[in-house]
Amino acid sequence: MAEVTLVEAVNLALNHEMRTDNSVVILGEDVGVNGGVFRATQGLRETFGFKRVMDTPLAETLIGGLSVGMAAHGLKPVAEIQFLGFIFAAYEQLITHAARLRNRTRGRLSCPMVIRAPFGGGIHAPEHHSESTEALLAHIPGIKVVIPSSPQRAYSLLLAAIRDPDPVVFLEPKRIYRAVKQRVEDDGSDLPIGSCFTLREGQDVTLVTWGASVMEAMKAANQMSERGVEVEVIDVATVKPLDMNTILASVRKTGRCVIVHEATRSFGVGAEISAQIAEKALVDLIAPVKRVTGYDTVMPYYRNENYFMPNEEEILAALQAIVHDGE
Repeated sequence: MAEVTLVEAVNLALNHEMRTDNSVVILGEDVGVNGGVFRATQGLRETFGFKRVMDTPLAETLIGGLSVGMAAHGLKPVAEIQFLGFIFAAYEQLITHAARLRNRTRGRLSCPMVIRAPFGGGIHAPEHHSESTEALLAHIPGIKVVIPSSPQRAYSLLLAAIRDPDPVVFLEPKRIYRAVKQRVEDDGSDLPIGSCFTLREGQDVTLVTWGASVMEAMKAANQMSERGVEVEVIDVATVKPLDMNTILASVRKTGRCVIVHEATRSFGVGAEISAQIAEKALVDLIAPVKRVTGYDTVMPYYRNENYFMPNEEEILAALQAIVHDGE
């Protein structure tokens, strides 16, 4: 059992599934010779050859179309989009074909493909490199959206995504690619897609988040514990399908909920979670749901990203405010 970073866990999962399933192939810009822009696919071309690890032109439409065709003919493509901000050229293939193939053929064909993409801010990148647009993808019926927040979950959820019979978009929070190491056993064990994970139990406030924001959420929860407030932290992990049962059970216990995400505030996944809480657990709430999010602006450049992304202090302020709201 090795200690690995999140990006190394991605590589470990790809290596494992390519060893055990010859139908798994990898494609994308610079994934072969260079091992990917973040080195997530490093060494795979040398191990499995250029026919299974394919460098493509700088053409996301082509990457999406090739993946759909491969999936429809018995392969399991795992395609990399270098940054989530570049995925829009592939949307036509994802929405018009990948998401609809099972329905269009009345179940005769499925589309077992995975789109991997680094996403989110925090590495001081230029324009189009720091977007968090998971809500756009989650809105499309037929597409699953998975976001790991630790090396172990990255390994096990990526295995589950590759094994899934339908298209999965696997978003990797690049800010925590190398933030921590975790012991990961390369045993091929996957985790269920469509389940939240309760990372910390508490009875006073429910704190819901995903991706890189889990790191700040856990720190804030630990600080609140020192002040006598126990926060239950839920890692959504799968944005679509959304496991509202776990979230609602926690909210019914605590009566309070704070939702944290890096994406822009309006029309996001946090708004959907808040709406479902209002529909199904309104009478259980002691205080209104609070959201700590990015702003309704384009992600700013370079170090100004720090002004956009939610931080530990903002999460702490929201937690303190919601506790006082319920008094």
